[in-house]
Amino acid sequence: MTSSSGRLNPDDRDLLEQARGACDQSYSPYSDFAVGAAVRTSDGAVFTGTNVENASYGLSMCAERTAIFKAVTEGHRDLEALAVSGQDGTEASPCGACRQVIREFNPSMTILVSTGSDEGRRTTIEDLLPDSFGPEDL
Repeated sequence: MTSSSGRLNPDDRDLLEQARGACDQSYSPYSDFAVGAAVRTSDGAVFTGTNVENASYGLSMCAERTAIFKAVTEGHRDLEALAVSGQDGTEASPCGACRQVIREFNPSMTILVSTGSDEGRRTTIEDLLPDSFGPEDL
């Protein structure tokens, strides 16, 4: 994953802390892989999410999409940054489905990724999903 230069700012660190905290609410009895996410809107509102698994694996939901869908259902569509964190040293980078959903709401969104115990690093959805497809392609 490509990282942008520079250290994380206080707002980035706060968003990552909220993502780490969301891990505690994970329902992941099948993978035992807790993931937390937090998305920040342009007006500073933050929505958290966690992964929710299901015995029918295809019905599971990732933390990133949970957080984004919470923001959208509360009327927020101008999303500026998303933090995602695994627990206990495991990095959780957004999966392909989450990358497409992230891109839908901001094709240059800042993405913060952490293992849960490191400072985290910054990248963008452009780095994670190059040559992406979006609403303007329809």
